[in-house]
Amino acid sequence: MMEPMPPAAREPGHDAPLAGQPPETARVDADRPVGSRAPLYVALFIVAAMSGGALFMSGFTLGAQQSFTPGTSAQDQGLFEPFWEAWNKVTAEYVGEYESQVLVEGAIQGVFQALGDPYSSYMTSEQYRQSLSAISGEFEGIGAELAAEIAQGAACETLSDTCRLVVKHVLRKSPALAAGLMAGDIVLTVDGEGVEGGTVQTTVDQIRGPKGSPVALGLERDGRRLVLTIVRDVILTEQVTTELLADGQVGYLKLDGFSAGAADELVESLTTLVEEQGLDKIILDLRDDPGGFVEAAHRIASQFIGQGPIYWEESADGTQRAVDADPGGVATDASVELVLLVNGGSASASEIVAGALQDTGRATLVGTSTFGKGTIQQWHELNGGAAGGFRLSVFKWLTPDKTWIHGTGVTPDVVVAAPDPADGTDPQLERALDLLTTETGARVLLAA
Repeated sequence: MMEPMPPAAREPGHDAPLAGQPPETARVDADRPVGSRAPLYVALFIVAAMSGGALFMSGFTLGAQQSFTPGTSAQDQGLFEPFWEAWNKVTAEYVGEYESQVLVEGAIQGVFQALGDPYSSYMTSEQYRQSLSAISGEFEGIGAELAAEIAQGAACETLSDTCRLVVKHVLRKSPALAAGLMAGDIVLTVDGEGVEGGTVQTTVDQIRGPKGSPVALGLERDGRRLVLTIVRDVILTEQVTTELLADGQVGYLKLDGFSAGAADELVESLTTLVEEQGLDKIILDLRDDPGGFVEAAHRIASQFIGQGPIYWEESADGTQRAVDADPGGVATDASVELVLLVNGGSASASEIVAGALQDTGRATLVGTSTFGKGTIQQWHELNGGAAGGFRLSVFKWLTPDKTWIHGTGVTPDVVVAAPDPADGTDPQLERALDLLTTETGARVLLAA
């Protein structure tokens, strides 16, 4: 179930279990899926704006003698002697209680903290699993979005007879939809247990569960009571919103993340707009999109750019490699006009797409400067996941013109101030519509 989507530091943070075990090594900041929607990959790259989280002050877990530290080079043996001196002192003489595994994890955390890189960090096994689950855009549940609301629709926290748990949206192709769950249903019980006194999150935790297991929801619908039994499955989050604007002249696509399935979802929606409905004016909205898999960014940019580099990878030794566009994009023809909306919340994978479309002249960028994250992280499990894992910045990425946007972001072609929530207007979207429709006369006609 998709209730409330976790914050997007997306790099990780979502708390849904994965359908399978993550590989020992995954490259993050953009990804390379095997198959159309696989959540885990042998080589997984992800781009996302995230902080390192809480890290412990600690040391380094390597030994002073080759027999104790296999794989440590001879010249590094002396380097780690102080660590082993401290380790041996603690484990032999500390009068308090401790767990050796916790000490090891704290030591590894210290290594990553010492890097001073907010995008490189150690994670426990559970944190690693949750983070990859969040980025993959997959979890095991029923496929519905829930919210706690009072009668007037305002948000509330603790569920009660006045703060009701309401189904806001049922995902396409989900077991919830197949079982007949509907938007507007009020959830009263989960497996016979009342939800009052809980929160949205605690109830979502009850509803989520392993693929193939059933959950019974007691509901109120239009004043009557009913119970639906839903068999949980692997759920793909929906990250693309599609609309028709300007009296059907403009196709609008809002992308909320670059999960494993986001590219497929966007290609499907873009194909409908361009090939089936014949639209030649598109707005792609990446505002507040924190990023995700690099492969998703590459594939999405390739829908608009027919050839040449989408971005460049630069490794630690300075070697640069061009990552070229995939052929066969839906909207590579210049006759399909494109405006891209960005802001300070557009990060990582969003910036790869923005930089590619701007440098190639394929789109006009409107909004405010993007976040400014120009690195790609690799994900790696330790001891098969038993000792957690880490993400490490292993590449810089550069725009097609070899610009490194790290710390500065991508500056739009047309700078427009952010929308003011107080007046409910969206000047950035309005400017994008002006750019696409004014010369047709449609905007003038609407103003008249």
